[in-house]
Amino acid sequence: EEVLCWDVKKGELLNRWRDKDCVAEVTSIARSTADPDVYAVGYGDGSIRIWDSSIASVVVSFNGHRSAVNILAFDSEGSRLASGSKDTDVIVWDLVAEVGLFKFRGHENQITGLHFLQANAATVGDDDETGQSLTSNGIVNGTHDQPGFLLTTSKDAKIKIWDMSSQHCIETHVAQSNGECWALGLSPDGSGCITAGNDGELRVWSIDQKGLASLASHIGQETNRNYLQERGTLQRQGKDRTTGITFHPRGKYIAAHGSEKAIELWRIRSESEVQKTLARKRKRRREKAVAARDGTGDVDLVNGDDKGDDLATADITDVIVPYVIVRTNGKVKSVDWGRGSSSKTLHLLSANTNNELELYSIPSRPPEKKTKSEEPPEYSRKFAVDMPGHRTDVRSVALSSDDRMLASSSNGSLKIWNVRTQSCIRTIDCGYALCSSFLPGDKIVVVGNRNGELEVFDIASSTLIETVKAHEGPIWTLHVHPDGKSMATGSADKTAKFFNFEVAEEEIPGTKRTSPRFKLVHTRTLKVSDDILSLRFSPDCRLVALSLLDNTVKVFFVDSLKLFLNLYGHKLPVLNMDISYDSKLIVTCSADKNVRIWGLDFGDCHKAFFAHQDSIMQVAFIPHNQDGNGHHFFSASKDRMIKYWDGDKFEQIQKLEGHHGEVWAMTVSRTGEFLVTASHDKSIRIWHQTDEQIFLEEEREKELEELYENTLTTSLEQDEEPGAEKAEVAAAGKQTTETLMAGEKIIEALEIGITDLEGMKEWNQTKGRQTNTGPPDRHPIFLYTNTSAEAHVLTVVQRIKAAALQDALLVLPFSQVTALFTFLQIWAEKQWNVPLTCRILFFVLKIHHKQIVASKTMRPMLDGIRQHLRRALQRQKDEMGFNLAALNFVGSRMKDKGSKDYVDEVIWEEEVEKTGKGKKKRGFVDIA
Repeated sequence: EEVLCWDVKKGELLNRWRDKDCVAEVTSIARSTADPDVYAVGYGDGSIRIWDSSIASVVVSFNGHRSAVNILAFDSEGSRLASGSKDTDVIVWDLVAEVGLFKFRGHENQITGLHFLQANAATVGDDDETGQSLTSNGIVNGTHDQPGFLLTTSKDAKIKIWDMSSQHCIETHVAQSNGECWALGLSPDGSGCITAGNDGELRVWSIDQKGLASLASHIGQETNRNYLQERGTLQRQGKDRTTGITFHPRGKYIAAHGSEKAIELWRIRSESEVQKTLARKRKRRREKAVAARDGTGDVDLVNGDDKGDDLATADITDVIVPYVIVRTNGKVKSVDWGRGSSSKTLHLLSANTNNELELYSIPSRPPEKKTKSEEPPEYSRKFAVDMPGHRTDVRSVALSSDDRMLASSSNGSLKIWNVRTQSCIRTIDCGYALCSSFLPGDKIVVVGNRNGELEVFDIASSTLIETVKAHEGPIWTLHVHPDGKSMATGSADKTAKFFNFEVAEEEIPGTKRTSPRFKLVHTRTLKVSDDILSLRFSPDCRLVALSLLDNTVKVFFVDSLKLFLNLYGHKLPVLNMDISYDSKLIVTCSADKNVRIWGLDFGDCHKAFFAHQDSIMQVAFIPHNQDGNGHHFFSASKDRMIKYWDGDKFEQIQKLEGHHGEVWAMTVSRTGEFLVTASHDKSIRIWHQTDEQIFLEEEREKELEELYENTLTTSLEQDEEPGAEKAEVAAAGKQTTETLMAGEKIIEALEIGITDLEGMKEWNQTKGRQTNTGPPDRHPIFLYTNTSAEAHVLTVVQRIKAAALQDALLVLPFSQVTALFTFLQIWAEKQWNVPLTCRILFFVLKIHHKQIVASKTMRPMLDGIRQHLRRALQRQKDEMGFNLAALNFVGSRMKDKGSKDYVDEVIWEEEVEKTGKGKKKRGFVDIA
C-alpha cells in the first residue's frame, strides 16, 4: 500500500507515499511526461491517486473502477489520464477539472496496454487536403483542441483504437495469434507499436498518423481505411509470456521481458543499415539464380529486377534485430529506461520479484559501425537496491523469550530482526525452512527443513553449529519443552522424535584444550499411523499433542508416550493447534475452515465454528492470564485475515485486516501485547495491543454496516442484463460510501436552506409592513455560523471533492432539483463560484433534461439563470481581455527595453538617403 522513492545511486530511501485512508495494495504507477513531479498510482480497490513527489502528498483521487487498476497512461500535455483495469473498462480522466470524462467498455477481459496517440505535423505535412494547417497534435488550427485517440490492448487478444472526440471504437484487430495479449509498447514518435503474447511472440504494427490526423480534422467523415497495419512477428528467446515492452525515449531500442531472469533488448536499425541488408539479400538471390540457371533461369532475377526494396515493405526481422540479453538476479517484474543525457550508454532499471532494484548500464551501438560479426555488447550492473526482507515466502516466525528478537525463516534464508527498531540484525543461509524456534538463552535458533534436517545456528557469530539428519521426510513442526531442557519434532515420515540439549566438551584439533559445544541428542521416537503436521507440549509438561494427516489429533503422556485422548471431528487435516496456559483447553484449526475448542480433561469438543473463508494455517493462545484473557486466541488463514477469539464465550472479538496474501505463519509475544504474522505478500507485520476498549456490540454493528454499504454500492452499479448488449461508452463514475454520504449532505443542506430562504423572505415582506416584527426561528447552524441559506448550501457543495461531485448529484431525487435550481439562480445572480455553478447546472440538465423541459416552474428559472450567467461570463471575458491587453503591452515595453538592435552603418546611411533628409518622421509616444 506504499510507494517508495529511492535514490538508486546511494541506495537510500527518500520518501514513503502512503494514504492513511487506503489499505489496498499498489498495482500500477505512471509518471507524467509534462510534469516530472506528478505521478499517478493505481490501487487494488480500483482507486487512483495523483501524487506530487515534491510535497509527497495526494493532489487528487479518483474512484471509477470495480477492481484493481492494471495500467495508467498520461497524455503528452499531462492534462488527461487514462486507466485500464481488471474489470475490462478503460476510463479517461480530466486532471484539470478533476472529473472522469467517459468510460470505454469494448474489451472482454482485463486491460493490459494503454497509450494516447498523437498525430505529428511532421508526418502529416504542412497542409491537409482541405488547406487547413495542422498543429503538432494533429489538430486543425483555428478549431478547438480535439481529444485525440487512444490505443488499448486486452487479455482478450484484441487491439483497439478509440476516437475520443466521437467516443467510439474506430478499429479492432486480433493482436495475437496464440491466445492472450499481455503487453503493449508504443514508439516515442507514435509511428508504430508492438503487442506481446504467449510463447515469446511479439507482433509489430505500424500506425497511420497522417490518416488519424486527417480523421481528427474531418469530424463525422466515415472512412474505411485501416490505421493499424501489421508489419510482422518477432520471436523472443524466452518462450514464456511477455509481460512488458518499453521503448527507449530516443526510440532506437526496445526492452521486452517475461517472468524469467532476463531482459531482452532489441535495436531498430537505421535506414542505411536496412538498405544494405536488402541489397545483400538481393545480391544473394541473384547469385542463387545465376547458379541455378541452366538454360531456363529466372531472367528478371538475374537482371536484378527485384521488388520490395523500400523500407515500408522490408521484412520486420531486417528492421528490428536482437541487441543483447541482460541477465538479472531475480525474476523481472517490470522495467523502465533511465532518462540519462548520454547517448553512448543506455540505462535500464529493473524491479525484480526477489525484492530488489537493479540499474544496468549498456553501451549503445555507435552509428555506422562496421563489423563483420556483431557481438552483443558487454553490460554492467551499476547500482542495486536490496530491501532487507525475504526473497521468498516466510514460512515460520519465532520470538525470543524477552520478545526483543524475531526469527523469520524462508526458503534459503534465516533472518533475525530487532522487534523495536524493525531492523534486520542477521541474515544466515539455510535450507528450505518449514519451522523454527529460539532455544532457551536466546543465543541459538533451531530450524526444521523440508529435507528432514535440523539446522542449529548461533546468532552471535551467524554460523551453523550443527546439522542433524533427524527425519526421512519434511519436518513440519517443532516445539521446545516448557522446562527448556529438550525439544520434539514432528515429520512427514510418521514419527515424532525427542531431543535433549547437551553441552559437550570437544577437543580442539592439534591441541590438548577442549571447548564447549552445543549438541542435540536424540533420546526417544514415537511412531504414529500418519504424517505429523503439528506438535505441542502442554504448559504443565504432562501431555504432548500431535495432529495427523488423517484429520485426528492424538494426545499422549510425555513420560510414558502412552495414548491419552483421540480427538475426532475435523473433516480435513488439522494444520495447527495450541494449548492454553492452564493446560485445560486445546484449540485446533483445519483446512476445512473450522476452529474447534476441546477440553483436555475428557477430550470433549466444547465448540466448533466456521472461522474463515479459507484454510486456517495457525492458531495461538495468549500465553498468560494476567488480564483474564488466557483463554483468548488468534487464528490466521489463507483468506488474508487474522481473527481474535474468546475461547470461553466462543465469540469473535476482533478482525485484523492488512495482508495482501495468504498468512502462512503467526506467533504471539510472551507478554501477549503484540503478535507477529508473515504472509505470501513477503511482508512481516507486527500488531500491537492498544489501551482502547473494544465493545463487541460495536464491532458487530461495524461489520454489519460494512456489509450493508458494500451491498448498497454494488446494487447501485448499473450493470446491464445478461442478454442485453453492453454499451460501448458509459459515464466514468462509481457510487461509493463517500459519494452517497455527499449526496445525503447536499439533500440535507437543500432542505434546511429552502426552509430558511422562505422564512427569511416572509419575514422581510412582513417587516416592510410592520417594522417591529421579530426575526423568524432559524436553524441553529445559521445562528452559529451567521450565514445566509445560499452561502451555507454553497459551502456544503464546495466541500465535496470535484471527482465525487457528479456521483453525489446522481443521488439527488428530482423533487430536490427545484430547490437546487433556486440556489443556482441566486449564486449566478451574485456571481459566486461561477465555474462550480455552471458545472452543477450542466450536469443536472443532462441527467434530468426531459423532466426539466416539461416542468412549467423550472423553465422561467432556467431563463433567469441563463441571463445571470451570460452577464457573469461577459464580465469575466472583458476582465480577461483587459488583463491580456495589459500583459501584452507590458511585455512589448520589456522587450523594447531589454533588446538592442545591431545597426550596419553602410545600410543605415543608404536608407537615410532613400527616405530623404528633409522629410519629417512621425513620432510615437507612450502615454501611461
